[in-house]
Amino acid sequence: MYNPKSLKATEFIDDTEIRESLAYAVEHKDDLDLCMSILEKAALCKGLSHREAMVLLESELPQVREKCFTLAEEIKKRFYGNRIVMFAPLYLSNYCINSCRYCPYHAKNKTICRKKLTQEEIVREVTALQDMGHKRLALETGEDPINNPIEYVLESIKTIYSIKHKNGAIRRVNVNIAATTVENYRKLKEAGIGTYILFQETYNKESYEYLHPAGPKSDYAYHTEAMDRAMEGGIDDVGCGVLFGLNMYKYDFVGLLMHAEHLEAVHGVGPHTISVPRICPADDIDVDEFSNAIPDDIFEKIVAILRIAVPYTGIIISTRESPRVRREILKLGVSQISGGSRTSVGGYADGEAVNRDDEMNSAQFDVSDTRTLDEVVNWLLDLGYIPSFCTACYREGRTGDRFMRLVKSGAIANVCHPNALMTLKEYLEDYASADTRRKGEALIAAEIPKLQNEKVRALVEQHMKELHNGMRDFRF
Repeated sequence: MYNPKSLKATEFIDDTEIRESLAYAVEHKDDLDLCMSILEKAALCKGLSHREAMVLLESELPQVREKCFTLAEEIKKRFYGNRIVMFAPLYLSNYCINSCRYCPYHAKNKTICRKKLTQEEIVREVTALQDMGHKRLALETGEDPINNPIEYVLESIKTIYSIKHKNGAIRRVNVNIAATTVENYRKLKEAGIGTYILFQETYNKESYEYLHPAGPKSDYAYHTEAMDRAMEGGIDDVGCGVLFGLNMYKYDFVGLLMHAEHLEAVHGVGPHTISVPRICPADDIDVDEFSNAIPDDIFEKIVAILRIAVPYTGIIISTRESPRVRREILKLGVSQISGGSRTSVGGYADGEAVNRDDEMNSAQFDVSDTRTLDEVVNWLLDLGYIPSFCTACYREGRTGDRFMRLVKSGAIANVCHPNALMTLKEYLEDYASADTRRKGEALIAAEIPKLQNEKVRALVEQHMKELHNGMRDFRF
């Protein structure tokens, strides 16, 4: 029985409820009055139920699609303005004991080069990331209690935070590791992580168990209930996501929203972020096996409806997607993107293997957007966005329900906008190319007058001068 307040995976992600929602959406997809009433509700910025959102996704009426896209752009601007938060993944180890059919880290893959960074190698990787200009990382590891125990992850986090190279510093470390215990989540919280991220891959239990035939990850319930344990362990910012293309996308779209509803119902706060990766080529993986891959137009619609269904949640897109796709969906709801990413272990200091079939390659998947961070920042500036390297909310304790209250009230813009401008100024002073610096300075000059609070505006202007003179790390 469907129960969003239940702590049992098969009850808050109920197969019968999902299938009934899919059937309801098919039955009502041509009901223009219903669709428009759902969109009117969405315009109130209070969110939509999984069933309402599915009706919009199922509908092929051109008026509905157009209104979804227009509204998504409006809501994106209302809550996130023209700010885009920048981050980079850091792969610590690709040792893994799971047998996931879609991941090259699977235990039976004998062609991939297994690597695990030492603490000295982590220093080299993080120094390279700092020299690019990054302030926010997402740690990635395979699941292996021998090679990647929680102690290794905790030590690595401590190392990362300790590295200060030139003006560089990693100010927020998010963590994407396998589902674990409440005790281990408490340790991660104490280590100072930002968001705990875990992709469900698919919410369809039967498909999930087929895709994960062996290893700890094969336990559907343990994996699906991980966010509840993380929150019990004190981590109040969690990030969800599915890998579109593994299962039928409509099923997982509904499941993803049901998971968000569950977190809200039980913990009073939904996911801090939702990621929307699509499956792509990787070593020892036949991507043709996954025939559910979704075309770009459907992908764009998914992002738009997620934005209006969960208006307060950050949406993340990675370098799996091409620059063209990333450009289209930025305006539809995405608030965080990676830049200059490497998906191999040691890829920043040593460089990525150019041949994906090379036995020495340790990458998890192919990158479609291969531009440098500076090229991505330059591109965002051309599009009128503020590339933000801000980590202030995490460091000021604005997390969980406190963060969501500020977002829902609109007050978050009073800190996010100036913080974005000041961290962009840091990037321009320390790392930007001449062309990027010129464009960034012009954007900052145009944005400062838009700060409505006179005291904040005056302080930002003062800090801009201080940043130019060598001072760093101002925040509201």
